[in-house]
Amino acid sequence: MKGIINKIFNWETWPFKVIYAPLTLVWLWYTIKSGSIWFFTSSNPKITFGGMDGEPKMEMYNLLPLELYPTTFFVQPHQDFKTILENLQKSNIEFPFIVKPDIAKQGVLFRKIENETELKYYHTNVPMDYIIQEMVHYPMEVSVFYIRHPKENKGTITGFLHKIPLQIEGDGIHTLHQLIIEHPKGQKYIDQLQIKHQDNWERVLEKGEKYMLSYAANHNRGAHFIDLKEHIDKKLVNVFDKISLGINDFFYGRYDIMCSNVEDLKNGKNFKILEYNGCGAEPNHFYDTGYSLIGAYKEILKHWEALYKICKYNRQHGIAPWPFMKGRKFWKQAEENFLILKAIDEKLV
Repeated sequence: MKGIINKIFNWETWPFKVIYAPLTLVWLWYTIKSGSIWFFTSSNPKITFGGMDGEPKMEMYNLLPLELYPTTFFVQPHQDFKTILENLQKSNIEFPFIVKPDIAKQGVLFRKIENETELKYYHTNVPMDYIIQEMVHYPMEVSVFYIRHPKENKGTITGFLHKIPLQIEGDGIHTLHQLIIEHPKGQKYIDQLQIKHQDNWERVLEKGEKYMLSYAANHNRGAHFIDLKEHIDKKLVNVFDKISLGINDFFYGRYDIMCSNVEDLKNGKNFKILEYNGCGAEPNHFYDTGYSLIGAYKEILKHWEALYKICKYNRQHGIAPWPFMKGRKFWKQAEENFLILKAIDEKLV
């Protein structure tokens, strides 16, 4: 009973659709005002579907200068395994590295690959295009939510977070299983974690040993967020103005970045962009940072208003939203693909 009561009052644990349900009328109002159900596709013209869903990661990387993101290459599901190994050599990517589907969300099928056997297992079991990406060893992962109106050269940063992936620390007494049960976020994902960590499930972790449960620093993967809003200043905004203007036509979305520290990031050095997400990016800085539900709603609505204004301006300047049937077909296909990948993710070690 206590657990049920906690879930009711802790809105951050609610399913995504439940949190957003009261706001659907506002989104509907924007579609009516714009005259298009896919009005948001005008937001970031260089990104498929405006970055709402189903956009390829390689498409985004190809808009960035090579030095800004980790060495990455594209893999097709039926590609010969020997060719993949050859491409690893050509790209100078060494184990361990990261793999993730080219089109996916919520950290689904994001994995750290330690050796050739693990890569072959992943390649054999994932039926969609995916990417191989070098492991970035900077100590800090952050997300930056950036908005810029198309008629302006200066944007704003509305959210700045330090993201810590789901992990636990051993005490020399309890097993991995027992520690996860006691972890406030880990216990929510216990069924998924048991599949992914079955080899270590009953192992007693040494005292002080840190054990990564997930390398995807997503809210829905149990990551912990620390608010860095006090570090938002002109220097930080200038860095992302330069990047976003260089991408050309990127106006609204969130950057996920590995960096050495905040000061280096402000100085435009020692960082790599893991990926950036367009209009489908959630302003996730209201999680773990003391927002009330009403405060979170105000933040969401503020971002939606900015998104609508960007789309309206772009449409007035010749960037039309997607036609209804084109958008419907694309959305349906994206959702079907995601459900396939999610089902595989839940079973894959």
